[in-house]
Amino acid sequence: MNRVFQRQFSAGTVIVAVAVWMVLFCNYSFFSNVLGVYPLSLGNVGFIVSLGLLLVAVTVLLLAPFAAGRLLKPLLIAMLLVASMSAYFMDSYNLIVSTELIESAMQTDSSETMGLLSLKLVVYLGLFGILPAVLVYRARIRPRPFRAGLLSRVKLLGVSLVAIVAIIGVFNSAYASFFREHKSVRFYTNPVTPVYTAIKYADEKLVGNTTLPYQQIGLDAQQQPSAGKRRLMVLVVGETAREDHFSLNGYGRDTNPLLAERQVTSFDNVWSCGTATAISVPCMFSVLDRAHYGEQQAKSTDNVLDILQRAGVNVAWLDNNSDSKGVALRVPYVSYRSSDVNPICDAECRDEGMLEGVRKYVKEHPTGDILIVLHQMGSHGPEYAKRYPSKFAHFSPSCQSNLLEDCSEAEINNAYDNSIRYTDYFLSRVIDYLKDESADFSPAMLYLSDHGESLGENGIYLHGFPYALAPDDQKHVPMVFWSGDGYTRVQNKLAQKDFVHRKFSQDNLFHTLLGLMDVKTSVYQPALDMFANG
Repeated sequence: MNRVFQRQFSAGTVIVAVAVWMVLFCNYSFFSNVLGVYPLSLGNVGFIVSLGLLLVAVTVLLLAPFAAGRLLKPLLIAMLLVASMSAYFMDSYNLIVSTELIESAMQTDSSETMGLLSLKLVVYLGLFGILPAVLVYRARIRPRPFRAGLLSRVKLLGVSLVAIVAIIGVFNSAYASFFREHKSVRFYTNPVTPVYTAIKYADEKLVGNTTLPYQQIGLDAQQQPSAGKRRLMVLVVGETAREDHFSLNGYGRDTNPLLAERQVTSFDNVWSCGTATAISVPCMFSVLDRAHYGEQQAKSTDNVLDILQRAGVNVAWLDNNSDSKGVALRVPYVSYRSSDVNPICDAECRDEGMLEGVRKYVKEHPTGDILIVLHQMGSHGPEYAKRYPSKFAHFSPSCQSNLLEDCSEAEINNAYDNSIRYTDYFLSRVIDYLKDESADFSPAMLYLSDHGESLGENGIYLHGFPYALAPDDQKHVPMVFWSGDGYTRVQNKLAQKDFVHRKFSQDNLFHTLLGLMDVKTSVYQPALDMFANG
């Protein structure tokens, strides 16, 4: 072994070796998806092999410009670590490394990160990342004068380009079909897709992150005086709940026994703004709709909570998730992730603990209408079994691992459905509290999940797919409404035939909240208010 490390290698040889390693050991998901489309047969073998060669050539093309100098080894080591980490998440959850996934990862807190750690991750990182990285670090790369090194890089680029053209040319008709019809498969190429996505994300965050002047909107907002009781609304922002796992919407399992007893209204045709919390949550509170949503513009513009607060509504955000994703920067905010604040904690702090904060806030505000947002931990994966207290383990056996591929389909669904039953319990307690306050308030609750979840359908788990490619499981979300007296306009709307089956989205929330709190402003669009007359 020492003789090997004493030998000198050209930079090009090391680059090609690293590219071959990553294609062979970090692309199981890519090739398994390819085989799902092109079954292994005599007619397909040549094309499948060509895909491997093409991926090697593209990876070399990606690395060739850096084939000289002190930057080479750190670059190759970083690439190996990225490829091994990406391979783990692709192979374990069939995830695509998208900008949505990177955005979500960047905003994930330490406890959520710990929930993703496993021995398998250590094995992937060690065998496919650290081991080859050590070999690269110890390799002696032959030094070359600048001009000779430049010529070598040009040759490597040229050979890579010729190889790419030749491979595509030989299998021209097959690649025409592959590029046109199987876009989602191409997103599993490793490290090409993770690198491309990271560059795109960095461009959006750094190069495209020009500071926009902050814009206040709805400066004319005024709340209409009410002859009745004060309004008390609780908006529950759910986490990772699927519409088709709510028995209120026809799911075969009784996941909403308590809500069913409380005469709630469930909407079964509601769609999210994104497939990750970091996108969906700020989007649903923004005046921008999904088609025009941009993170920087949303951050630099008032959201609906800002407008409601300015109009005189008492607004607060209580959070048992990672944070508000920038929505609650200008309204009172309390995190309930700690037992110092949350009175109900066991394996983790529970959503129902936020009810203590609701009671406290209401008592502290004896005048004016109140809107309190409760941001749930909900059904956040992959550790669904941690999302509910043990007494809610109604369906069994349930998956106890964060490696969902190690659990059966039934075990995964059992754990997930138990988490939905805990959400059912939590929402029922919110409603019961609001009923108790009916003597002094006109109460209402609106529940809306941020996004859905893949539970193994077509081998896909979790969420965060690019929106255009994401299955409906990650975009079709539940929404539930309950109200006491004082919402005649809403009740009239709910009485309309098939109203609960109409298509709505998180784009409606901004204007619906303004309507529910009876705030008039020029930015309000009645056509997007779910409960507006008409």
